[in-house]
Amino acid sequence: MSMTGNHKDTTLTRRRALAVTGGTVAAGGLAVAGYQSAFADTTAADGASASASAASTATSGGCMTLMTSVTEGPYYLDGALVRKDITEGKKGVPLTLRLTVVDATDGCTPVSGAAVEIWHCDAWGYYSGYTTANPGGSAPAESEDGSTADDSTYLRGYQIANANGVVKFETIFPGWYTPRTCHIHLKVHTGGQKEDGTYEGGKVNYTGQLFFPDDIAEEIFTLEPYSRHSGSYTALDDDMVYDGGGTASGLLTLKAVHKADPSKGYKGSITLGVDPDAENTGAGGGGGGTPPSGAPGDAPTGTPPGDAPSASASS
Repeated sequence: MSMTGNHKDTTLTRRRALAVTGGTVAAGGLAVAGYQSAFADTTAADGASASASAASTATSGGCMTLMTSVTEGPYYLDGALVRKDITEGKKGVPLTLRLTVVDATDGCTPVSGAAVEIWHCDAWGYYSGYTTANPGGSAPAESEDGSTADDSTYLRGYQIANANGVVKFETIFPGWYTPRTCHIHLKVHTGGQKEDGTYEGGKVNYTGQLFFPDDIAEEIFTLEPYSRHSGSYTALDDDMVYDGGGTASGLLTLKAVHKADPSKGYKGSITLGVDPDAENTGAGGGGGGTPPSGAPGDAPTGTPPGDAPSASASS
């Protein structure tokens, strides 16, 4: 099944039911607790209380790692900046992303100091560092968006988790590209430190991807500037990486800033249960299928498409 930005499937599938309920009782409880604590503007004392509440809820529901590691994809670049706002003027529907990192091996206690790194495409499907790669369908050239963004750094960045394990990013709702569904890449690092504006050292504990409900994504893609990228995009059911597990597979909990006007933006959240002693190389599961010729794709090998510049040349 594939869909376009002008088609709306209102059927409540089993997958959507999982997304609404949080997948399982344990995943749902942890996700809700993480959402409440992440979006609360708290004092240090209130934050400690919210953290304890989240840990208690998670433990009582059976603390678990919410997501398995998957491929990092072909568009990773070293040296992303430590910053909250990663947009660099890129146009799109605002997205406030709050992620809570917890230790799945220790009662889901917050992992203070963890570095969360994210990267994703712009409204037309282009990644910084790979701006000549064809996003599929029909889209303007990346340079036509009118922004002043640095084409090697936009929509990439790190944030360091606070005492509650929470990080916040200000970004835009990602677009789509063939053959992938709408998604955000992420890595969780521990043991390193901020140096020269980026994060150095330590190890990667988790490599994954975050996903968006189809109904929200297709509504966003009817808006400017997304609507200038025409063609069909891949629904969650047909994505080569998303495995249908709802929150446990990286499906974000989204809340509209203004219910009647999706262009005002969304708040997205999820809790990342990691093992701080584990190391993940980014060669996790996911994949299947070869991208169309000349179009980007998150192939399991992590090799950039042939028409994209090398990471070394654009970092």
